[in-house]
Amino acid sequence: MKALKYLTVVVIILFFSWLVFLRDSNRIPTNYPSQGEGIVAFGDSLVEGVGSTPGNDLFSVLSERIGYPIRNFGRGGDTTVLALERLPTVLEEVPNPKVAIIILGGNDYLRKVPKGETFSNLTKIITEFQNRGAVVLLLGVRGGLIKDNYEGEYRALAESLGAAYVSNILKGLITNREFMYDSIHPNDIGYRMIADRVEPVLLRIVD
Repeated sequence: MKALKYLTVVVIILFFSWLVFLRDSNRIPTNYPSQGEGIVAFGDSLVEGVGSTPGNDLFSVLSERIGYPIRNFGRGGDTTVLALERLPTVLEEVPNPKVAIIILGGNDYLRKVPKGETFSNLTKIITEFQNRGAVVLLLGVRGGLIKDNYEGEYRALAESLGAAYVSNILKGLITNREFMYDSIHPNDIGYRMIADRVEPVLLRIVD
């Protein structure tokens, strides 16, 4: 009986320590802990896994590591507006996701979409997922060759909407041929390096 009480106290302490850790490291995200079901990955070719061999894309690797299936809704070439247009179809398939992981913005930069339009669309996408009860994990990409014009916007957006955030997931990879399939997409090694960056944050919001 004493052992059970001790275990209960330990569990409670660990739980609240976990909440404090979340708050201090990346705040407590909106909807955490989520009562939804399933994890979805939504975005462009980096979500789809272009450049990887079968089973070695970012979300297959993450799924294997964390022990949860991740539904992949990546589509190569998507800008934020194209992703926004197909979001209702995704939410029909997964109406109340537990976690939604989003990678978008790279194609907007390449196609010179105005930054205000890009982040307005991202705001709508994140809000739609949150309205379904999901915790959102936003993964940033660099917007600029000399100066990163997106980092401040991604971070501000994540903070204002209460999304978890990992910045510039391609940092240190994109100029290194050892990690890249082409000038934009990682190879298997590169995707696993991104998974190393994303996994700790994802684990904190899944449970």
